[in-house]
Amino acid sequence: MRLWAYFYSPMIKSPTPFLRNYRVLKIPIVDANGISAWPAVFPLERIDQLRDTVGPRHFSAQMMLEYLPEDKARLDPGALKFYEEEFDAKNAKIGDIKITGATCYWDPSGGRKKADASVCVIVYRDDKNRRAFIHDIRYLLVDDNDLHPLATQCEKVLDFMAMHGQRTIGIEVNGIGSALPEILREVAKKRNQPAVVQKIINSARKEIRILDAVEPLLTTGRLFAHERVRATPLPSEMLGWTPQGAFGHDDGLDALAGALRLNPPPIRPLGQFFRPMNARTEFKV
Repeated sequence: MRLWAYFYSPMIKSPTPFLRNYRVLKIPIVDANGISAWPAVFPLERIDQLRDTVGPRHFSAQMMLEYLPEDKARLDPGALKFYEEEFDAKNAKIGDIKITGATCYWDPSGGRKKADASVCVIVYRDDKNRRAFIHDIRYLLVDDNDLHPLATQCEKVLDFMAMHGQRTIGIEVNGIGSALPEILREVAKKRNQPAVVQKIINSARKEIRILDAVEPLLTTGRLFAHERVRATPLPSEMLGWTPQGAFGHDDGLDALAGALRLNPPPIRPLGQFFRPMNARTEFKV
């Protein structure tokens, strides 16, 4: 098939319209019979891996050439896989699952009632199987009469980090968060608690950040949550969320998306640092 066209220039009058009578050639990665279009490059096993990695919506648009509008996307809380085990730092496992990294993330606000929620979340990662575990999420509230609401929130965030053995945290510094890294460091110094702060600046629209970070994991069955997450507002946020915006709050989802987008610091079993050693005693003094 040959495609002839004249390139348009405002200084040159083309005898025919640009790409007039052109034809579109579309070759989806899998045909109607389930056969790969390029079996040598994309065997069916590889195609299944791609589908599991990017999720059905992205796979349909990018690999099957069938675009699904973003406004049709939803986040079904029923697709979450819940677990009860706690993280075992000695073996770096949750149950029998080997954990390779962890991310602690804070999406801050004023923390007042009837306002946007200030949310801190910890997510463990299993990079070998591309799975994520929402291990805990904390919605931070401060009293309306609190004269130092940001410092109070920093205390609660540091408590949250200490409870889960975390020393590094990402903080969204857009808006109110711009002053929080310094405040958190100062509070941590007074508590003699190690804390490394990573400043995060988000420029993409919030709904796109949530959709791109959460949907592929959720729709492919790779997003897990601890049982304690059931009692938080997060499942309700998922149920009421659309790419056009949430019917209610979506601050927990925003924090979760931030944690999923970060490159997690690696985790290694603590037990490997406590190996028994045998001293030689067969010597003369």
